[in-house]
Amino acid sequence: MTDTTGPAPASAPQGLPAPPPDGASALPQGTFRGSLVLVTGGGTGLGKAVAAEFARLGADVMIVSRSAAHLEPAREELAKLTLDGATVTTAVCDIREPDRIAEVYDAAESTYGRIPDVLVNNAAANFPVPTEDMSPNAWRTVVDITLNGTFYMTREFGRRHLAAGTPGSVIAVGASYAWTGGPGFAHSSAAKAGVKNLVETLAVEWGPYGIQVNGLVPGLMPHEDMTADIRGNLARGEDEDRREGQAEGGGGHGARQPALRVGAPRELGWAATFLASPYARFISGHTLVVDGANWQRRGLVSPPVVTVREQMGRGPFGAEA
Repeated sequence: MTDTTGPAPASAPQGLPAPPPDGASALPQGTFRGSLVLVTGGGTGLGKAVAAEFARLGADVMIVSRSAAHLEPAREELAKLTLDGATVTTAVCDIREPDRIAEVYDAAESTYGRIPDVLVNNAAANFPVPTEDMSPNAWRTVVDITLNGTFYMTREFGRRHLAAGTPGSVIAVGASYAWTGGPGFAHSSAAKAGVKNLVETLAVEWGPYGIQVNGLVPGLMPHEDMTADIRGNLARGEDEDRREGQAEGGGGHGARQPALRVGAPRELGWAATFLASPYARFISGHTLVVDGANWQRRGLVSPPVVTVREQMGRGPFGAEA
């Protein structure tokens, strides 16, 4: 009988190692002490995970969301992580409204006596739909929030720092289909491509004034804000809880990733805190992809094409009429 209890052969795929535990950090404690960090979409999901890592490193944090219901629970959770009397404040804001955005910055300056030192543009809108079925309103909504909202938030940040002569750091959360296109996500992929280009443009324009601008792209990191299509896939036997470690057998999203695991939201937070830290001051105009190489082509031969309509269980266009 073959002994199967021993260690796997060295050549067996093991995947990328699991991340350090929650609460760990590569940066010194207090790296952001005395800094103010503003995070849009910071009440839930990846935005909250990013805000948590800044809070752990000593920053005052302001989280912004369209939904007031998300903010107070997030504030209470994040306040437990702060250092040395740092605080967490909230603001309700639809980032499609430039006047309201100005009021948020005014409130930040009134409360903290300073312009936010770091802006994390995390808020976005997204849902899958074949382009031929996409309504003009669906297109406008996603582009308005994802691209226009990011521009309005960043423009206000830059104008205030330029007027004051102070340095700052902007991080815009993007998506890998800004490079590759995203079937089923024409609205979001076009908007994210615009965000990527905005990062590169503003890094050049504002670098002479001490403002660095970078992008940050998450891979699959299970969280409560995932779109309905991903949640549905997870519910159909995909293992949502495999946030770390190798997925077993052929099931689970981890087995579909070159890393053989999905990401943990804190891994995006660690990347964000590094990009905005004093140790990354010479990094600007760059978009850092944190996805375990998932967006890279991984097969010798491409698989058969399955149309977006088929993937979404929709019949031929026009057949529903």
